[in-house]
Amino acid sequence: MKYRKLLLPLFIFTMLLPVMILRDYTPSNELRYLNIADEAIANGNLFAFTNQGEPYADKPPIYFWWIMLGRVLLGGHYMWFLSLLSIIPALVTLGVMNRWVKGRLDERDTLSASLMTMCSGLFLGLAVVLRMDMLMCMFITLALYTFWQIYSGERDTLTTRLLFPSYTFLALFTKGPVGILVPIVVVVVFCTLQRDRRTLAKVFGWRTWAILLVCCAAWFGGVWAEGGEEYLNNLLFHQTIDRAVDAFHHKEPFYYYMISVWYSLAPFSLLIVGAVVMALFTRTFDALERLFATTIVTTFVMLSAFSSKLAVYLAPTFPFFVYLAALTMRNTRIGWAHRVAIIIPAAIFAALPIAVVILPLGEILSFQLDGWCYAAIAILGASGITSIWMACRSKHLNASINTLAIGVLVALFFGGFALPKLNTEIGYGALCHQAKTMAETSEADGYYVWKIHRPENMDVYLGEDITEVSTEQIVAGECNGGVLMLSTRRLAEDESLSAALADYTYATVGGYRIFDLALHPMQ
Repeated sequence: MKYRKLLLPLFIFTMLLPVMILRDYTPSNELRYLNIADEAIANGNLFAFTNQGEPYADKPPIYFWWIMLGRVLLGGHYMWFLSLLSIIPALVTLGVMNRWVKGRLDERDTLSASLMTMCSGLFLGLAVVLRMDMLMCMFITLALYTFWQIYSGERDTLTTRLLFPSYTFLALFTKGPVGILVPIVVVVVFCTLQRDRRTLAKVFGWRTWAILLVCCAAWFGGVWAEGGEEYLNNLLFHQTIDRAVDAFHHKEPFYYYMISVWYSLAPFSLLIVGAVVMALFTRTFDALERLFATTIVTTFVMLSAFSSKLAVYLAPTFPFFVYLAALTMRNTRIGWAHRVAIIIPAAIFAALPIAVVILPLGEILSFQLDGWCYAAIAILGASGITSIWMACRSKHLNASINTLAIGVLVALFFGGFALPKLNTEIGYGALCHQAKTMAETSEADGYYVWKIHRPENMDVYLGEDITEVSTEQIVAGECNGGVLMLSTRRLAEDESLSAALADYTYATVGGYRIFDLALHPMQ
């Protein structure tokens, strides 16, 4: 009984293990983060980073420190180790939210809220991919929870008052301005709504500002010492004000999150968003529900006002969406509107095995499903059918919700074992390993790539830089003596290059070909 609370985190962790161990790094972000850490270690930097020699002030250092620590301790980059800074913050966030609503939700509703949060599309995705967002989400949740302890009198101590600015700074130190803005703005808006100047003065007393100022001064001082004034200016202004006012990438319209929230919280978005929106317009919130609603609305409006937008930026609101929905539904009579909100995604899951049979997957996918994939699809289908039956038969929705969520986790467990075959579609590990083996065999003198997406950080695998080349350079013989990696599909579309490489030997890895141009063409 003592360890009962550990069963759910242990189950979730176990279900995600295959993905944590067997997945390759994605080239767009994860491989770049590894390269940044490698360059930081080589340059002896802790605060000012570079990517391919160019200043990289886009992210604060705490996440890179974790990657650097893994490299130093383990001698290389290992997915299981790096994934810990995604899955552990996710589980801690669930634990904090469960403790927060203790006494308001019974065990049955708390379990359903935990599973809905964990299995909501982007929350689950952020728990397994290598990004800073889940760590920031954890610190923001902790900051707001410590504020609630002060506000409610549950634990209004000096320690709690020191923890609020500490967690707030760590959120800033993890991802940037959103980390500090969310807890501060939410607290100010909530206390204003509650007309509680006293708590506002407690939370934002001199100790709070002293901790924030001292920590920021230490950080910015380290940045200035390593990167100079230009890097510091990039960090403080270009990556903050410029992104907020007129983003240089990820620029989206103001209504972007009104669309993204539906797939971010899928498959439970109909139930969660529907319950929250209905409650906002039809009931009076108590203080805790008002704080959760303030967190959602304030963050939603603030992020919508910023120019730069990504669906993952809304991550700090996901736990509050789910738990506010659970709080508002606990005393609500479950009607057919609630049941339909679960039946619709469950029906989609139930239809997946049928879709696999009737759809021409060979034309849709660039890879073939294996037994593990079919097992995962079958599990999703079975959970969907069972969830529909429970939604129609049971007085409560808990069993239906839990079945759907557990089906997602178990399917992810079995599907994770298919990753070794699917990794060629995800990253460049197998491709670079084969290219390196080929280069060592023929003593090739360099690596070249042609029309491959985001190849610049392949040096994490290869140990040396790669060179992106054009068709004209390859035809002119400028790559002779090296190993050339390219997309098989794009090669088929380029007749001149196909002709130029027709007599060379090559190896195939997934959707790529590797040509050894250090060897003479086949005669």
